[in-house]
Amino acid sequence: MDTLDRQIINELQGGFPVSEHPYAEIAATLDTSEEELISRLERMLDQGLLSRFGPMYHAERLGGGLTLAAISVPEHRFDAVTEIVNAHAEVAHNYARDHKLNMWFVLATETPERISEVIDEIEAETGLEVVNMPKLEEYFIGLRFDL
Repeated sequence: MDTLDRQIINELQGGFPVSEHPYAEIAATLDTSEEELISRLERMLDQGLLSRFGPMYHAERLGGGLTLAAISVPEHRFDAVTEIVNAHAEVAHNYARDHKLNMWFVLATETPERISEVIDEIEAETGLEVVNMPKLEEYFIGLRFDL
């Protein structure tokens, strides 16, 4: 990752223009071309430097469901279980924690009912219990990672 890659990531965390040529607008602020910007985004996605590039939707306002879930995964199975969990399109984030429940992930589903269906699927596929921790109250913290 070079300086321009870092600048692209930092710039895009602040929002994305809604216009006829949004990539050209962003490229101009970074003193690069639209083609170079798109090429770098594609490369960072292909290399896994970015896990996704796209809008963040408020699933519940769109009629969907959202929950935090966790699993206690034996260390020797962690990578295999990660692949199983991440194979579900509804998994928005998945990360390791230093805790008895050592795998935590967010489910964003098209309907609230789909949450329990995905949890059931993951339990059947892994043989492990998934702990569902639905949101009680929402907070906006404006998380940003400057590189």
